[in-house]
Amino acid sequence: MLARVRSAAVLGMDAYPVEVEVDVSMGLPGFTIVGLPDAAVNEAKERVRAAIKNSNYEVPARRITVNLAPADMRKEGPSFDLPIALGILAATKQIASNRLDDLMAVGELSLDGTVRPAAGVLAIALAAKGEGASGLLVPEANVQEAVLAGGLAVYPVKSLLQAAQFLEGSTSIPAVVCDADTGANGEPRYDVDFSEVRGQEYARRAMEVAAAGGHNILLIGPPGSGKTMLARRLPTILPPLTLEEAIEVTKIYSVAGLLPPGSSLLFRRPFRSPHHTTSAVAMTGGGQVPRPGEISLAHHGVLFLDELAEFHRDVLEALRQPLEDGVVTIARVQTTLTFPARFMLVAAMNPCPCGFFGDPVKECICTPMQIHRYRRRISGPLLDRFDLHIEVPRPEALALAEGATGEDSRVIRERVIQARARQQARLREYGVTTNASMPPRLVRRTCHLQEETRRLLQEAIDRLHLSARAFDRILKLARTIADLEGVEELQVHHIAEAIQYRSLDRPAARGL
Repeated sequence: MLARVRSAAVLGMDAYPVEVEVDVSMGLPGFTIVGLPDAAVNEAKERVRAAIKNSNYEVPARRITVNLAPADMRKEGPSFDLPIALGILAATKQIASNRLDDLMAVGELSLDGTVRPAAGVLAIALAAKGEGASGLLVPEANVQEAVLAGGLAVYPVKSLLQAAQFLEGSTSIPAVVCDADTGANGEPRYDVDFSEVRGQEYARRAMEVAAAGGHNILLIGPPGSGKTMLARRLPTILPPLTLEEAIEVTKIYSVAGLLPPGSSLLFRRPFRSPHHTTSAVAMTGGGQVPRPGEISLAHHGVLFLDELAEFHRDVLEALRQPLEDGVVTIARVQTTLTFPARFMLVAAMNPCPCGFFGDPVKECICTPMQIHRYRRRISGPLLDRFDLHIEVPRPEALALAEGATGEDSRVIRERVIQARARQQARLREYGVTTNASMPPRLVRRTCHLQEETRRLLQEAIDRLHLSARAFDRILKLARTIADLEGVEELQVHHIAEAIQYRSLDRPAARGL
């Protein structure tokens, strides 16, 4: 007796169809799973046995062979429990199998037959839609995630018994018709706000410029100056995710198994802050079957690296290619996978090992050689990928004592949204969305310099000995500053402000 159940497996950011073939034949009792299963799939034998028994069905005392086709691709995870159990029941004629031809099934089983949530259901729903399936049986906790695929009937199941009775026709499960718009939950709410930052007007302005143009920013200052506080509030002034961006972010978190059960679209921009002991694999993604890393989890959001100089050098150097390309490619013997990784990089570091170089209150105890070695932990090519280098000094005591508040995030976000709209209108025909993403040819085309602004920029190049990349960064920053003002032509004060945001380009900083 043979039965077939349609399912799917996740590979990278996408899912591919898997046909679960179940054969129940005469012979010594046994249960074998083939098709390159990993340990979690092999352990499905015990979960499926107990779930069938506790759902008032019988496990036949015969030879059971399960094949997961295609057999040359590695299968992992417990999401094949439900289709395997349904295949056994169909092969032994305990349930009808005629409805299995048009449906896909996915889900992990508890020993009592309860269907537990699975990872990557959004990718599986998109694969089911692409394969022409009429419906998808998913765990009830994953239904809001699955409906985002659109154009597919989703059947939430609580238990193996309910799924079996549904296939028999004795129980009805209302289909949830996919409609991505149901996931929209309006403007995201944050627990922090820029109005909580006391003083630091210069750093606040720099964060606004970075948000408006999508620029990477490096914050340098002594401990307690507010670097982390500023970084954690950056997502609150970024524009809300578009529907397409929200689906991309939700898909990444679904594949990584980090999507909360019962949740739908993630409209809040990601904020990832890995510890400085994070490995290169955890940062970029990988594993025997590659999974998204921190830079992919920060897609369309913010990746914050606190204590930048304490990260391992190989971890920092691994960021260079994703920062330029917006994707990270992971090569393995069997396959090569690409994960999206378009994020804003925000980093914070102390000016020296003790943290108090240049502090007006506490004296630095580091030698010039120690400071030089400390800063040399960050390579020049990586520093070049930061558009803004901002010194964050110790806040004045008067500002802290008075509790004066600045603009809140909502007001700043409105200006950022308007600046982004101007960029998109100007760059749409080139396939670019932000000033920070402009290639050099577009920088020359969109940043027209008048004689006075050209003279100022030339003087800055001569005095600071700027590289060609730093020259482009200044033009991009000036373009963003002009967009915040709603001005098309770059003016002298736009260039001057942009130069001020490149503190590490100054000879005094390079001479340490």
